[in-house]
Amino acid sequence: MKVLLTIFFDYRGVVHHEFLPQGRTVNKEYYLQVMRSLREAIRQKRPDLWKNENWLLHHDNAPAHTSLLVRDFLAKNNTLMMPQPPYSPDLASCDFFLFSKQKRPLKGRRYTAIDEIKTASKGELNKIKKK
Repeated sequence: MKVLLTIFFDYRGVVHHEFLPQGRTVNKEYYLQVMRSLREAIRQKRPDLWKNENWLLHHDNAPAHTSLLVRDFLAKNNTLMMPQPPYSPDLASCDFFLFSKQKRPLKGRRYTAIDEIKTASKGELNKIKKK
């Protein structure tokens, strides 16, 4: 079983996360829904940034992230996007701290249901300290 978890965070912690529904793939339509959910999460969890429109989005160059549909949505909603330079893994901060903190505790464990994986993953996300 595989489960894909999308996570958005800032220096204060996780802002939004969601699991890809079984049988779906990350395409531009799905990612547009994620962007809508992220905007709502920022409005609720980071009202200071929302009010001042003082936040920006940094994501990689995956086709769903860079699609015209998503870029238009972000532009229409005045969302600043910090582009990821091609072939620059040094800017992919998730590779350096988040993925290992998420994956290491789950490694080698057996799960009988997807809900167990999701619960364990959320538990590990909640354990990540602000520092």
